[in-house]
Amino acid sequence: MQRAARYLLVGGTAAAVIGLGLAHATIHDEVYFRSFRLWWALAYIILLCASAYAIGLPNLVRGRQAPVAALGAVAVAAVGMSLFQLVAGTALLPRFVVFAAALTLIPWYVLCTALALKGRAGAQERDRVVIVGDTSEAESLRDELARTPERHAQLVGALTCSEASAVETGRYPLEALVGRTGATLVALAQSAQAEERVVAQAADLHAAGVRIRTLTGFCSEWLGRLPLSELERASLLFDIGDLHRATYARLKRIVDVAFAVLGLMLLAIAIPFIVVGNLVANRGPLFFRQPRVGRNGETFRILKFRTMRTDAHGEGEWTAEDDPRLTPFGRILRRLHIDELPQMLNILQGELSVVGPRPEQPRYVDELIEKIPFYELRHLVRPGLTGWAQVKYEYGATDSDALEKLQYDFFYLQNQSVSLDVRVIRRTIRHVFDMAGR
Repeated sequence: MQRAARYLLVGGTAAAVIGLGLAHATIHDEVYFRSFRLWWALAYIILLCASAYAIGLPNLVRGRQAPVAALGAVAVAAVGMSLFQLVAGTALLPRFVVFAAALTLIPWYVLCTALALKGRAGAQERDRVVIVGDTSEAESLRDELARTPERHAQLVGALTCSEASAVETGRYPLEALVGRTGATLVALAQSAQAEERVVAQAADLHAAGVRIRTLTGFCSEWLGRLPLSELERASLLFDIGDLHRATYARLKRIVDVAFAVLGLMLLAIAIPFIVVGNLVANRGPLFFRQPRVGRNGETFRILKFRTMRTDAHGEGEWTAEDDPRLTPFGRILRRLHIDELPQMLNILQGELSVVGPRPEQPRYVDELIEKIPFYELRHLVRPGLTGWAQVKYEYGATDSDALEKLQYDFFYLQNQSVSLDVRVIRRTIRHVFDMAGR
């Protein structure tokens, strides 16, 4: 139903813009489908859909937020189209079409959002999960299902291995819990998989129609991460796109270069404004260079617009969200993500990719390799301007945050593909529009 809501949002947008355009052409005795306005109508449709997606419609807003979100989406698109027409000096689309479509689509977007929310509730009810594992694993699973799951589900029960394996005459704890809660899926942690009594109950439940997953399989499919508690070196023996699929690696590099060229054009446009802002509220060097660890552990110097005081940049502290070391103008650059634009040069030089694990400073990497199992494996691929961990996990500035993010990096390594890269780029665009500066 959530997918249907997305299709309906796009279809309704197209129908409103083209339908109103056709009505306007009929009234004014114009030939609509042979005029240049059809192409601008398509551009407006794309702008409306992109604006809706960036704001979180139809499936990432709450029901009460839907009218405001819908109004915001159409307002951004309508104002953007109007400003473009003002700069162009001609009516590319009639004002009637621009604003009538916007007003028409507000209730439609609210309806699509309601449909998506209903689908989400249905998915949570359909996938009712019981976990057998440590208490910490159950708590982590509950938190992540409430945050940003890839598939919605509801954790309805949890047992430790000792509780689930305490089988007495006529008493089977795991089967009883599934029966009481109406669970449709059981996730078994690694420790639970070693308990014969737990596995025997899981086999009976499987025969009765309940789905059984390892915790690793469930986290990968529903959450988009690989739990470190479940990993062994054998489980890391998977193909990595950058290393084992030459076609993917070449295509990724072509996309990187094209993206960098486009980004450098934006950089050229932005630099004059950055220079003025720097003189007013960010006095000091325009650029900031810092060593980072790249592919195969090689160090390179990442390039950014400077956002902190001249005496604050350096190695020794994690960068925090709303860091007090940020200058007033630097804070704006962070919020708008403009400080990242110079990294297009790193991409062009092959030191960065558009999508990949974010590179860290060498001293942090040395510390994290000592503390976190398998951390160095994220350096098998070229680091990225953005990554799966960045779109799945909130801003992190501690060792524990690095541990959490690594689980998403492992998922990216195991599932590296063009389609996953596209998902990361789409979600990054949404984060940029949310202005969640980092």
